[in-house]
Amino acid sequence: MKSPINVGVVGATGVVDETFLRLLETRDFPFKNLKLFASTRSLGQKRRVRGQDYPVEGLSEDCFKGLDVVFFSSGDDISKEWAPQAAQAGAYAIDNSAAFRMSSRHELIVPEVNGSALPSSPTIIANPNCSTIQLVVALNSLKDFGLKSVHVASYQAVSGAGAPGQADLRAALQEDLQHAEDPITERQKTSEVFGKTAAFNCIPKIGSFDEYVFCSEEMKIINETKKILALPDLKISAFTVRIPSWNGHAEAVWFELEKDVTRAQVLEALGRQDGLKVLETLTAFETPRELSGRNEVSVSRVQKDVTGGHHWRMWVVADNLLKGAALNGIQIAEKLLDSSLDS
Repeated sequence: MKSPINVGVVGATGVVDETFLRLLETRDFPFKNLKLFASTRSLGQKRRVRGQDYPVEGLSEDCFKGLDVVFFSSGDDISKEWAPQAAQAGAYAIDNSAAFRMSSRHELIVPEVNGSALPSSPTIIANPNCSTIQLVVALNSLKDFGLKSVHVASYQAVSGAGAPGQADLRAALQEDLQHAEDPITERQKTSEVFGKTAAFNCIPKIGSFDEYVFCSEEMKIINETKKILALPDLKISAFTVRIPSWNGHAEAVWFELEKDVTRAQVLEALGRQDGLKVLETLTAFETPRELSGRNEVSVSRVQKDVTGGHHWRMWVVADNLLKGAALNGIQIAEKLLDSSLDS
């Protein structure tokens, strides 16, 4: 049993941070003291963890004093302001925002992939984008064959937009079902959360468009994958789509290898990857609904592409709130516990 540490959670009332709190409990994470922080509208609320109620506090000067690890999941602006203060106070700041992911001064970590890069002294550690995490877990073991190019199309659940995204889909579905006799084209078409309604729909845009009209989510996958896999020259393209799935992201992935390998060799390599469940039967596959609530990344439909050569394809699914966010952050802290925090 590791020595208990003092933990902070910033954004303790959001869906990701509520998942953090649940994991602290269910994984028997060795914390001694727990401090919860959120916006002023959440002050006075309490969260129950391991039978004890913890009050939600506001962020303030010296609020991180005495903490060993602080999990951040409150957006870029909060992280930019407060994560450095947590590190200065002597805590590892594990940040789920995009604020530090591409910084050359901070590590971007998926423990099963590049956990050896974890720093040995308190600093900011970036938690990757949800769709990136499941992709790199699936691709990591294929590096031995020489990853030449990757193309990925993501199908992402509304939980990726937090509680507002789920509430938006629920309301839109209820309206559609209540007026099912009316032509669907005459019903609600817009959404404050997604721009266009996600109900019975697919939206080929996640995040904002850049000057070249690529989505911010697409660029996160591209840039973060290169950094985590330490393949700066990897040719990678991404197309991200929001679908009316409640929770769990799926990805159709095409990849090109430098070596001529058999399907058995590819499956064997994937099977060695920690955190990955491989369905070897070609007709077997899993869906976002099935992966919701599960910790592992699922890979199926692994086969050579019809284009031939060294081109392959696979189907990758994971719970975006667990492995795609909170669980990966917890695993970072657990790995720290196995090294510097427990030394």
